[in-house]
Amino acid sequence: MYKHLLVPLDGSRLAEAVFPAVAYLAGKLAARVTLLHVVERGAPETIHGQRHLTEANQAKTYLEDAARLTLPSAVPVEIHVVSSGEGGVAQSVDRYAAESRADLIVMCSHGHSGLRHLLSGSNAQQLVGCGAISVLQVRPPDEGSDASFSCRKILVPLDGRPEHEEGLEAAARLSKACQAELLLLTTVPTLKTLPPERAAAASLMPGAAAAILDVNTVGAEAYLGDKLRSLRAREIVAESEIGRGDPAEVILQVAERSAADLIVLGTHRRTGTEAFWSGSVAPRVANKSRTPVLLVPLQMAGAARS
Repeated sequence: MYKHLLVPLDGSRLAEAVFPAVAYLAGKLAARVTLLHVVERGAPETIHGQRHLTEANQAKTYLEDAARLTLPSAVPVEIHVVSSGEGGVAQSVDRYAAESRADLIVMCSHGHSGLRHLLSGSNAQQLVGCGAISVLQVRPPDEGSDASFSCRKILVPLDGRPEHEEGLEAAARLSKACQAELLLLTTVPTLKTLPPERAAAASLMPGAAAAILDVNTVGAEAYLGDKLRSLRAREIVAESEIGRGDPAEVILQVAERSAADLIVLGTHRRTGTEAFWSGSVAPRVANKSRTPVLLVPLQMAGAARS
């Protein structure tokens, strides 16, 4: 399980919304925490409407104060300041994560546009696109609402493909550490929500297409039943649900209705930023979800293909 949490901070109150999640997970997982600031070349004077940290000493003091004021004394905390090198902030965070052997990056999303506007514009988008380390996206609370974090129910969307089940294993381990219930979700499309390449054929034979979708539902029930038996054999409390419609929209609706504390999604390892954000389910959910989203990179052979 995750034993080294890396927390990139830019000095803004927005980025600091991650601290309840960091404190909770560090305690449950017995993990150490590194607070990181990247000093940007030619950085803007403000970030999210606040003064930007542009000097190493200034950043070091900020990180020390943040650790002292926001994290329990029992949590092992290190601070680190680096200068952005070639490629900018995202690449600097990615390099440091690899060098320090961090296994989970905890980041705050923008309140309206998800990961795309964290830190300086596209930095988080690029970092997630690297796909080498799991990333937990935490959305800041609305003004006046509770900023706490817990992990009592974890939503795990699955599409039936074995290479996508690494997200399920990560969720299972979190479940054991946090004593959380798992809710497995598989979505079967409707005729109206079929992908374009399948919708054209379905429109020619709607009766046959509907029958195929019914068969897919039966297959989904069998698939989820197998996963539930495996989880329960490990003494993990788990239930399942089958949704109908567009997968990303169903995931968001079920997360809201079930009061899930976390969504866990497997993501493809991509070589380019745009490849990750080109319309697949994981980024669509990450951009819209009010529920924290854990993006787990797929490592199995063949997972590089979309």
